[in-house]
Amino acid sequence: MKILSAAEIRLWDQYTIEHEPISSINLIERAAGKCADWLLQHYPELTSICIFCGKGNNGGDGLAIARILLEQNLTVYVYILDPLVSGNSAKGTADFQINLKSLSLFQNAAIHFIQSEENFPSFRPGQLIVDALFGSGLNREPEGVTASLITYINNSPCEIVAIDIPSGLFVDRSSKGAITIQANHTLSFQCYKPAFLFAENEKAIGEIHILDIGLHIDFYQSIRNRFELVDDTLLHTIYKPRNRFSHKGNFGHALLVAGSYGKIGAAILSARACMRSGVGLLTCHIPESGYSILQTAVPEAMVMSDANAAFSTKVVQRTPSGDADLTRYKSIGIGPGIGNAGATTMMLRKILEIYRSPVILDADALNCIASQKDLLQLIPPGSILTPHPKEFERLFGETANEFDRVLLALQKAKELNCIIVLKGHHTFIATSDGSGFFNSTGNPGMATAGSGDVLTGILTGLLAQGYSSKESAILGVYLHGLAGDIAAKEQSMEALVAGDLIDYLGSAFLQINT
Repeated sequence: MKILSAAEIRLWDQYTIEHEPISSINLIERAAGKCADWLLQHYPELTSICIFCGKGNNGGDGLAIARILLEQNLTVYVYILDPLVSGNSAKGTADFQINLKSLSLFQNAAIHFIQSEENFPSFRPGQLIVDALFGSGLNREPEGVTASLITYINNSPCEIVAIDIPSGLFVDRSSKGAITIQANHTLSFQCYKPAFLFAENEKAIGEIHILDIGLHIDFYQSIRNRFELVDDTLLHTIYKPRNRFSHKGNFGHALLVAGSYGKIGAAILSARACMRSGVGLLTCHIPESGYSILQTAVPEAMVMSDANAAFSTKVVQRTPSGDADLTRYKSIGIGPGIGNAGATTMMLRKILEIYRSPVILDADALNCIASQKDLLQLIPPGSILTPHPKEFERLFGETANEFDRVLLALQKAKELNCIIVLKGHHTFIATSDGSGFFNSTGNPGMATAGSGDVLTGILTGLLAQGYSSKESAILGVYLHGLAGDIAAKEQSMEALVAGDLIDYLGSAFLQINT
């Protein structure tokens, strides 16, 4: 599903008006009807509702919703924000004026204007508040009576439903620190907006509901936008069902460099996930102390043990030059639990120097690189880096907010010619071609030790099977989150552990294979 900016959404509206064709007022009517239907369905016992409107087209939506609900015999109170500027009040958009005139024809329409805090209403128990103050076109933070009204609404005992986007929230830039409506539900139109995918906006947006208002499909199909939400449609363009004559040689030989004394569990989780992702063969390079453990825990994997018992220092020597022969491996995953000893960092440097196919870099591998930044220039093209926010910060520096972090991820992915998987609730996948993908699966139960090790194993396995780096990242992150969603339904979020993600990975494959 494409994620559109405020400017792109306006263009989509205009394209629909010109090519359906439909008037802008009738398009508002269509959107208002969908919102009213949702309100009546989700609040069947509702009798009284307060609708707060601005004087733009979002306010026009609110007025049209009010009229439709009045026709259903609900008690509707409409409050129009009308602050005086230089002693005058704004007239409002043409569509706002048309809807205000239509609403005024109803004898039971209770319309009030708010010019100061003295005009703020009292709320009755059980009332619902609908926020239609500002929509996607907001270009500056609320201030004065507007900011006071938003705070007043947030402090009410009522549930709040925002139309289009919670008022005060910007569509495609950070709203961190701004005064915004804190909605329980957001009814948005046609597609996700960037603001909905950032944790810093969680309290504002509540639960998101995307309503189809019939915007023209030709525009959606033709626009080349920057961001996309990973969904089933996209997954089915990537996932490759197996040929019935396949054998293990068709699905690649992967190498995992993982584990250190006390962290062999990270290697086990990553290895098990790699095997469950469908890789043909897997070799694990681990410290000598983990040899028996890994051979027992993951009998399907082959094991090479380092000469050092506590941490890895050198991938086993196999060539006359004394270097490791890494050409046999279709992919290499490095990082889970390896620690950051100097000898381990030197081993990582050597691997990056001699292996020129894409690698997966996670956890301690990223921390080693952060300690020796010149290693960034050795990362093979097409590699996948999987930092959580703190690891990202150590690699590339601090950012003021999540929007800036996403933009920096896109910049660094292009500079390094790699994929950056910025882990979070909606994990963001930044690609070297400038496109970005927000994941749609996963849940807070996955915020548990070892979850990232599992992801590394999945990505390493998919890359070995012949998926491109971009395909591996998108498919792997989606499967990882989907396995977590299935596990949470069975185990609860609280009881979920990283091993559950591996156990339910097969169920995730079955779900996308239908």
